[in-house]
Amino acid sequence: MGVELKGERHLWRVEDSVDELAQLAATAGIEVVGRTIQRLESPNPATYIGSGKVEEVLTWKRELGYDVLLFDDELLPRHQRNLEQELDVKVLDRTALILDIFASHARTKEGSLQVELAQYEYRLPRLTRMWTHLSRQAVGGVGLRGPGETQLESDRREIGRRIADLRRQLEEVRAHRSQYRNRRRKAAVPVVSIVGYTNAGKSTLLNALAGSDVLVEDKLFATLDPTTRRVELPNGSSILFTDTVGFIHKLPTQLVAAFHATLEEIDDSELLLHVVDVTHPNVREQSTTVERVLRELGVQNKPVVTALNKIDLLVEEQAGVAAEESGEEQVEAAELLGRVMTEMMQEFPNCVAISAARGIGLEALLRRVQELLVDDLVSVVVLLPYSSDGLIGLLHRRGVVQRAEYGQAGVTIEAKVPQTLAYHFEPYLVTASPKRSAGANRDGRSSD
Repeated sequence: MGVELKGERHLWRVEDSVDELAQLAATAGIEVVGRTIQRLESPNPATYIGSGKVEEVLTWKRELGYDVLLFDDELLPRHQRNLEQELDVKVLDRTALILDIFASHARTKEGSLQVELAQYEYRLPRLTRMWTHLSRQAVGGVGLRGPGETQLESDRREIGRRIADLRRQLEEVRAHRSQYRNRRRKAAVPVVSIVGYTNAGKSTLLNALAGSDVLVEDKLFATLDPTTRRVELPNGSSILFTDTVGFIHKLPTQLVAAFHATLEEIDDSELLLHVVDVTHPNVREQSTTVERVLRELGVQNKPVVTALNKIDLLVEEQAGVAAEESGEEQVEAAELLGRVMTEMMQEFPNCVAISAARGIGLEALLRRVQELLVDDLVSVVVLLPYSSDGLIGLLHRRGVVQRAEYGQAGVTIEAKVPQTLAYHFEPYLVTASPKRSAGANRDGRSSD
């Protein structure tokens, strides 16, 4: 069931969004027997959809025998409760469906904790519809007359305790990840986060680049847990690629909050590799959705390389269309690829055409990543006071520290930093590179 509210601007056509809902249903093992759309001025306060549509959907229940009604939007608890009473079927919204998929796909302890937290936070305001007996009467003497503790209150308190416990465990996970990232920073190995819409081919790309065996399936959200692999660039230096959870249209806010520890990996990376499925009919909507989520995470200003994935399938598709239009059996693939890339490059700046499944364009992709990570760095020599530990940390985190010497006025650091960050250090620039003292070790500290 899809609903389009008139007067509101929508990135996605409601028909396309409902098509994606059907994909989610298939991923969850649900067979879709029908779909419908309603356009409304505003949601019905009681049932979200209009009373006439409720009657229509009830008629289909008798004809099709369905036992689940899926909504493309997140419903209020009263909408779910009233619809279930009217239709006598289970009513789920998109958020509940995605949470169910995440729960079935979580493989690690961290992933399971994150999904469980999101599920409890989603269910807490919906507890009222789960109970028909909302109170138990207390009897037996003075001070005990009147309503006792309700089952609802008891369950709310129990879920509240479980949420607090899950948050505590996830804070421990977050601390562990922070320690891991600190060790990674000291090793001065750049990190690239692979981001993109779900099922765009991120895991396939990581496998192709690193020769790894990350799970790959033609399903939405096939992998949830972040995976990091070391990859060698054309110049011989090593970087780390991290595959992150895929994004989706109408991504539940509970999931963004629960996966905060995981998504911190994106914030800590030097560069984002945005994987785009160029064969998808909603490729532009998917790309814009990913950009919106990155803005919500506050990482929209990081440098981005766009990998236009599945280019082989796109060329085959275009060749078929061109052959049909021209009446010729063969059309040059190189000509078609050039035509497609010219169009795509206008929409996706700094892009590289690849096929992760066939290993096409991976060398060019790594060279582009190398250009942004290494060749685009500027050399600086700065004298940073010890009070500016934030800048010192930023330099170690995002730059390449070549030498550091510690003096009374502060620490003098010779390093390379991305051009986008160079302005932070302009007030602390020194004119000449300091000479390394005879007794200094690798990090500039005296060896005696």
